[in-house]
Amino acid sequence: MRERDGTPPGHSDERTAVLMLHGRSVPVLAGCDLDFKSYSWADALAKAGYDVFMMDLQGSGLSPRPTMEDPRNVNPAQQHLLKPRPPGFTPGPPNYPYQLTNSDSDRDELNTVVEWIIRERGVKKVAFIGWSAAAFTMGPYAVKNPGKVSSLFLLAPIFPPEGTSNAPDPLPQPGFPMFLSTKEGTWNGWTNEVHCDGQREEEMRDKVWDAIMKSDPVGSTWGPVGEGRNRIRNFVRWGWNKTTAAQGGVLGGRVPVLIAYGEFDRQVNTSSEDPEFNFSVTALYNAIAGDHKLMVELDCAGHSVVWEMQHKNVHNLSKHWLKHLKVDGKTHGIFNMNTNGDISPAP
Repeated sequence: MRERDGTPPGHSDERTAVLMLHGRSVPVLAGCDLDFKSYSWADALAKAGYDVFMMDLQGSGLSPRPTMEDPRNVNPAQQHLLKPRPPGFTPGPPNYPYQLTNSDSDRDELNTVVEWIIRERGVKKVAFIGWSAAAFTMGPYAVKNPGKVSSLFLLAPIFPPEGTSNAPDPLPQPGFPMFLSTKEGTWNGWTNEVHCDGQREEEMRDKVWDAIMKSDPVGSTWGPVGEGRNRIRNFVRWGWNKTTAAQGGVLGGRVPVLIAYGEFDRQVNTSSEDPEFNFSVTALYNAIAGDHKLMVELDCAGHSVVWEMQHKNVHNLSKHWLKHLKVDGKTHGIFNMNTNGDISPAP
C-alpha cells in the first residue's frame, strides 16, 4: 500500500480518505500513480487535499505473489513466452495446479486495508476509486459494508449482469496461478481502442511498461533482456452481477455511485455467450437500485483512459465527485464528457 497524504496541516479532523484499487493486469502504482507528466491520478487527488491510499491485492504489484516466482506456474499455453528460459525452468504442467486467489480472499484483503485506514487516520468511512476489474472487489464490498464506504467511483468497471452469485466447489479451483503479458501485446491491445488524433502519447509505450516492470521484480527478469514479462494473477470470481448490484438498494442509496467509461472501451462492453464474460456498463447502471447514481461516457477514450488525453478530465471529475457527489449539479442521470472536460446530458 502507498499513501499520498494531501490533508492540509492542522485539518486532520477534516480528513477525507480515498482508497484506489487496480484492475486485473496492471499494478496500482502503474495505473494510479504513474510518475510521468500529469498522469498520476493519486497525486492530483492529494494536491486537492485528499488522503490517498493505493493497494495491490495479493498476486499483484509489490504485494506478496505466492507461487508466482515459479515459472512453471505460468499458464502452460503461455510458457513459450519465457524465452530465454529462466534458470532451471523446463516447460510443463504447473507445480501449483490451482488458481491463485478468489473473491473472498480479495474482499478480506480490502477489508483489512479499509479498517486500518479508518483506525489509523481517524475517519468514519473511506471513499473508493476502482479501475476495471476492481469493481469485482469494491462493488460487492460496498454492498455489504455501507457503514465503511462513503462513495464509489468506478472507472471502466467490468460487470457481468448474469454472472454467478455463488462460490465454485471446490476451492481452490484447479488451473494455474498466473498469466503473462508482453510489452508488444499490451501496446497492441491498447491500440485497438485508439481512434482519435492525440488520444495517447507515443512515449506511453515505454513509460507504462517501465512502470509495470518496476512493480514486478521477478517478471521484469523474465523474457527478453531489458523488457520482461508482466505476471498477472489468476483469480476466481463470483458475487458481482445484477442481483448483487441491486441488493438492499445500497448502491445508489447509502453508497452513491459514479460510473465513467470511454466511448471506445471494448473491454467493458462485450458480446459473449458465456455469461461470465458478457460485460455491460449500462447494465450496471440499470441494476443499481438507488437513485444516487451517475454515468459519464468519455469522448475519445478507451479502457486505458488513465494514460490517455482524457486523464486530466478524469482526475477533475473524480475531485468534483469526492467533494460534491454530483455531476453537472445532479445526483442522477447519464452524461457525456468531451475532450475539453465539458459535460452534457447524454442524447
